[in-house]
Amino acid sequence: MPQSFDSHNPPFDRLSHDEIGELRSALDIGYFRPGEVVVERNSGSEHLHVIIKGSVEERDGDDVEAILGPKESFDARAVVHGAAGARFIAAEETLCYLAPRSTILALIQRNPGFAAFFYSETSRKLEGYSRRQGPEGVDSVLRARVRDARTHPAVFIDGSATIEAAGRLMRERDNNALFVRDGERIGIVTGMNLSKAVVLDRRSLDAPVRAVSHFDVVSVEQDDFIFEALILMTRHSKRRLAVNANGNFVGVLEDIDILGLVAGNSQLVPGRIDRAQSVDDLVLAAQDIQRQVEQLAGQRVRVEAIAEITSDLNRRLVTKLFAMVAPATIRESGCLMIMGSEGRGEQTVRTDQDNGLLLAAPVPDADLARFRADFTEALERFGFPPCPGNVMVRNPQWSQPVEDFIRQIKTWIMTPDEFSAMNLGIFFDAVGVAGRPLVHRAKTAMVEMMRGESAYLAHFARYIDQFAGASVGMLSSIMASVGVGSDLIDIKKAGTFPIVHGIRTLSIDRGVTVTATAKRIDALVTDGVLGAELGRELASALSYLMEIRLRSQLRAVKTGQREMESIVRLSELSTSDRDLLRDALRVVKRFRELIRHRYNLGLF
Repeated sequence: MPQSFDSHNPPFDRLSHDEIGELRSALDIGYFRPGEVVVERNSGSEHLHVIIKGSVEERDGDDVEAILGPKESFDARAVVHGAAGARFIAAEETLCYLAPRSTILALIQRNPGFAAFFYSETSRKLEGYSRRQGPEGVDSVLRARVRDARTHPAVFIDGSATIEAAGRLMRERDNNALFVRDGERIGIVTGMNLSKAVVLDRRSLDAPVRAVSHFDVVSVEQDDFIFEALILMTRHSKRRLAVNANGNFVGVLEDIDILGLVAGNSQLVPGRIDRAQSVDDLVLAAQDIQRQVEQLAGQRVRVEAIAEITSDLNRRLVTKLFAMVAPATIRESGCLMIMGSEGRGEQTVRTDQDNGLLLAAPVPDADLARFRADFTEALERFGFPPCPGNVMVRNPQWSQPVEDFIRQIKTWIMTPDEFSAMNLGIFFDAVGVAGRPLVHRAKTAMVEMMRGESAYLAHFARYIDQFAGASVGMLSSIMASVGVGSDLIDIKKAGTFPIVHGIRTLSIDRGVTVTATAKRIDALVTDGVLGAELGRELASALSYLMEIRLRSQLRAVKTGQREMESIVRLSELSTSDRDLLRDALRVVKRFRELIRHRYNLGLF
């Protein structure tokens, strides 16, 4: 057998040296004429084919879903599960390595990493087959458990003990934080709390320690991941977390314990935001957030964790800005809301502004005009470009009294055009981040107007096909090296948007009020609207598509080509990434069909 077989090509890179030898000794070579059917749809195959030269079309009926080129393999389902998911036809004279089914099955039995490539469920394949190569770096640290970190053991003191006694106990036990028992509640006190109480507040050393303790303890479980602890520190502006085990506090995890191990310092950014005295200070904090994204991505942290950390930091940033620039009348009457990917908690790299202002009552025109201008200008300085659809505070349509806004929602529903659907979708992703709780009121009114109204929902749902051509173009040109079609795909239009909008439609229909797409999927599965397998596949596909897009976004930031932030060049993807991308887009295609059928979109 020729030794030119590339054992570094996924999924064969998961095999050991001996397993590679076993595979090489079993390989044969097959020749296929142009137009020859290599594997028939719904049929099994006695070989896994790995293309050496030429190209193979993957067809669903008359549609070319993909064109495979050198080093790409097919069809795992035909080999392992006995039924190919598509028809594979040689597009030109083609040579393939033929790996016997018996050999592949034997390797799958012994090697879980190799087996992950052949999982029948796309979700298991996307989750189980690693698309990250190279050193683990910080991801290995963030994926460590809290119990693996050097935590400080729990030391308890009674709430009636004096401040002086608490200080002495800290010194004796070499611990800068104590748990304070005060009746049924347990709080925490730090050395800094004691110092401020005595030096700044002039409290007596004989004062009870409960008076300077905090009882809003934020805790993490021993079995939680370090990245979950990092998110809690960021969200709650805490430098330390209580550690729980079996319902009891057993220690304290401080930021200094993990500070030297993580890529960035996201838990320190909230402090910079809180200490900001001017918009200029917040500009620097916004730059810190962007650097944090780049650092975490460079260290291969999961995209969900990056999005959650970034969303928490961005929300804190705009909340501080609101407090700085909003006149008193707006702070008292207004509710600042963020929407789109930021509202869903799925934003990583900064994109367009999607924000608005609801008012409990009218405010002076001069105050509103000044706030609209100041807030939008500041966000532009932070690096958030204006929204092309003008979904921003500075647009009077998106900054008005809540009762007027609810009437605006009704107008959008009754006027089923593209812009109305866009506005309804964007608002359904809204969350309030500062001021009065008015978003829930308006969103509840929207759901009540649309829920169960099949005509309204169908008009809204049909925009799942707004960018249908992006997906078709991708599927017909997945292998640009064979000269078919474009080498570029808009990953947002082809992948993430159809999932987000379809799930958004189902959520409105069923009254699901959570904003994150993954949580909406969970709720819809629980409600029986989606099957468990499809729910897993949608969540996994969305996660992978977000990760691919993040790479493009970071490249666009680095090159200054913001217009390319969602564009992926297919020829730059590895063979494993192309395989996973095909699987993710198959999930998107199947989900589109479900939405089309449910809402009878063929009538439009």
